[in-house]
Amino acid sequence: MKKFTKKIGAMLMAGTIAISGLWMSPSLAQAADAPNVNASAAILIEESTGKILYSKDADKLLGIASMTKMMDEYILLEQIHDGKLKWDDKVKISEYAHKISQDTTLSNVPLRLGEEYTVQELYEAMAIYSANGAAIALSEKIAGSEGKFVEMMDKKAKELKLGEHKFVNSTGLNNEDLKGMEQVGTDKDENQMTARGMAKLAQHLMDDYPEVLKTASITKKDFRPGTPDRIAMSNWNWLLPRLIYGREGVDGLKTGTTDYAGMCLTATAKQNDMRVISVVLHANGGKGSGQHNSARFDETNKMLDYGFNNFKVQEVAKAGTAVKDPKTINVVKGKEDTVGLVTGENAKLVVPISTGDAKLDNKVSLKEKSIDAPVKKGTEVGTMTVALKNGDKLGYVDGTEALTIPVVTNANVEEAGWFSQSLSAIGGFFQGVGTYVSDGVKGWFN
Repeated sequence: MKKFTKKIGAMLMAGTIAISGLWMSPSLAQAADAPNVNASAAILIEESTGKILYSKDADKLLGIASMTKMMDEYILLEQIHDGKLKWDDKVKISEYAHKISQDTTLSNVPLRLGEEYTVQELYEAMAIYSANGAAIALSEKIAGSEGKFVEMMDKKAKELKLGEHKFVNSTGLNNEDLKGMEQVGTDKDENQMTARGMAKLAQHLMDDYPEVLKTASITKKDFRPGTPDRIAMSNWNWLLPRLIYGREGVDGLKTGTTDYAGMCLTATAKQNDMRVISVVLHANGGKGSGQHNSARFDETNKMLDYGFNNFKVQEVAKAGTAVKDPKTINVVKGKEDTVGLVTGENAKLVVPISTGDAKLDNKVSLKEKSIDAPVKKGTEVGTMTVALKNGDKLGYVDGTEALTIPVVTNANVEEAGWFSQSLSAIGGFFQGVGTYVSDGVKGWFN
């Protein structure tokens, strides 16, 4: 009897576990708990949409050290694309750039006073080896002086809407390291941005100039090979494959370290057709000078693991999908009174990795209640916000809360002829008269 009872109990328990497993599966399908990132500030975004996947004090103004050079890269690549600068243009080394380049306690390649180097040589030294003298030389080439270049940096930050920031030099060094040659601010000043701002800058840099990754992903390269000035450059981003903490899929972007800023890293990686951008500022809990070499890589790996293990990009609506509320917009003086509405672009969202058909919250906003004929197919008449039902509240790196796509007309509508318009006007007149008479009669009895 006891054996029989035990068997029944075991069967009931197994059934209970199976049923509870069915009930638990939706919870297990959700993203895991966010990581505990040991940094003063951090952010993780999906690159193509800008969706924030993780955020910690992302709007706090902090030191960014040599991650500053991402702004240098943006401005330089813009100059190249605009034809204002060429890769083989010569750059003559000033006393300022020369003096900084000779400081071996800083990241540098040796530059000879008065000698000419190509833009390409100095760009690679800056992007791969974070060479400070090279950054100064390029800033002088582009703007005439580092002080004028800082003005360009500030203007570009505002143009790209990077948020709160402070630039005092082109290198990210503390002004105290510039040997009395600082041109902006005091000798104690240093560049500052927010983690959100750094992520936005990285997104703009890769979207506008994707070739930046070809240089950012170079692990080792000789500066001036075959000359007495040859120096072996090794990329400081040790998350790049084949380096100390190498991780497959990582191909950028920029490190930074000063006593004030601590260990910083803006990284980007691609896996399973999804690219993410991560930023850590002062990756040591805000304590000490940040000399623990693996700190920024350890904390970045936490965010990369979290992003890739829990999320994917999913197309939730194709361009041309019918809009439900409202389905149509009124057409004034058209052969048809209304025209249908559809989405003007594909809609992609970042969703938990186990998501099938995503449940959405959509909201349409029309510019006007009606549109005048003639109407062309594809005319934008409003927008639609697209968000996951019961999704997180982290929003997007640009500050918006939901994806916004255009709403357009799904057909052409010709303008009605004068006779049809006249009949419509007459109909409207009599309808108005009828309403007037009806209201008057009602008034007699009220």
